[in-house]
Amino acid sequence: MFTAEIEKFIRSKNYPTFKPKAVFFDMDGVLFDSMKFHATAWVRALHEKNLPFTEYQAYMNEGRTGASTIDEIFVKEHGRKATEQEKQEIYQLKSKIFETCGKAGKIPHVLDLLEKVKAQGLQIFVVTGSGQHTLIHSLEENFPGIFQKEKMITAYDVKYGKPHPEPYLKALNKSDVKPWEVVVIENAPLGVKSSNAAGLFTIGVNTGPLDPKVLTDNGANLIFDNMKELYDNWEAIAS
Repeated sequence: MFTAEIEKFIRSKNYPTFKPKAVFFDMDGVLFDSMKFHATAWVRALHEKNLPFTEYQAYMNEGRTGASTIDEIFVKEHGRKATEQEKQEIYQLKSKIFETCGKAGKIPHVLDLLEKVKAQGLQIFVVTGSGQHTLIHSLEENFPGIFQKEKMITAYDVKYGKPHPEPYLKALNKSDVKPWEVVVIENAPLGVKSSNAAGLFTIGVNTGPLDPKVLTDNGANLIFDNMKELYDNWEAIAS
């Protein structure tokens, strides 16, 4: 069903084949329905510092590390990057607001997909720009037996966050597989861009309010409207 898209990917990267042995999952918006809380927290924190920011911008910047997001805003508004103190103050405020937003539930049907991937014997990684301890710590609670700490790349593991390819290249190195042996599942434009830059087959699941064309424009090889669609079609992609 997806033969044309897969063959196009192979040709574009000059790879010998496409045979998945590992699946790299983004976290916010892919595993947890948490992006709405991140968006709210960013908007409120930045407005308290008299910095204009919208929820739409939060979704467009999803995947960046907190420091990178703050730098982007400061460059736009003040023509300079934020100081370390400014970054710490804003990110601490954002994190504090985030913790008051409530508990993020699982994205519908993502556990079904994870169990299917695990049953196939594929490696499972989390690759996230998030530094929220509560979400990272809740992986085992919400997805028991699925994730291993040594197979996580978070904001604390990288110098350059998404859209730089570093997070996915680090996961690739840890997984000890070839680029044509990986499927990435993302929901964010910058995450898609990061994965594509790392040379990986990227599936965009549009769980947020963005136009799906934004994901395609940033390099997604396939687009699904929700996780159930991806679950139903998984074997046609990674059998």
